[in-house]
Amino acid sequence: MFKVMFYSPRIAPNTGNAIRMVAATGCELHLVEPMGFDLSEPKLRRAGLDYHDLASVTVHAGLERAWAALGDARVFAFTAHAGRSFADIAYRPGDVLLFGPEPTGLDDVTLADPHITEQVRIPMLPGRRSLNLSNAAAVAAYEAWRQYGFSGGA
Repeated sequence: MFKVMFYSPRIAPNTGNAIRMVAATGCELHLVEPMGFDLSEPKLRRAGLDYHDLASVTVHAGLERAWAALGDARVFAFTAHAGRSFADIAYRPGDVLLFGPEPTGLDDVTLADPHITEQVRIPMLPGRRSLNLSNAAAVAAYEAWRQYGFSGGA
């Protein structure tokens, strides 16, 4: 299955929503420190409801440790500045869908990292800045899962 990675997430409820989403899809959530909250925060736990035990969540102490743990996986960095749509990618098991912190997104240094296979965007109407982090991750995760034929889904 694929992996969703949040680099330095700042808002606990977004991560809580993502925990719920990965529990529903069977993908993994990788959180890269530093984070703007503690995983035990009530807002995060409330957003994730009772899905914490059903979700695969891994915390990495920095981006270099995340890269080491993920190995040679293809990494698709989501940014509003990319030219290619995320829907044009043929996703494969093990792919990583990388999202940056709220409200700035991925910085130029991270986007230039050699571990990143390609930068992609989620199409939006002109003049709109971005989607909410957990919404963007859900849109991307469901497209990847759709391409797998919703494997394991009911």
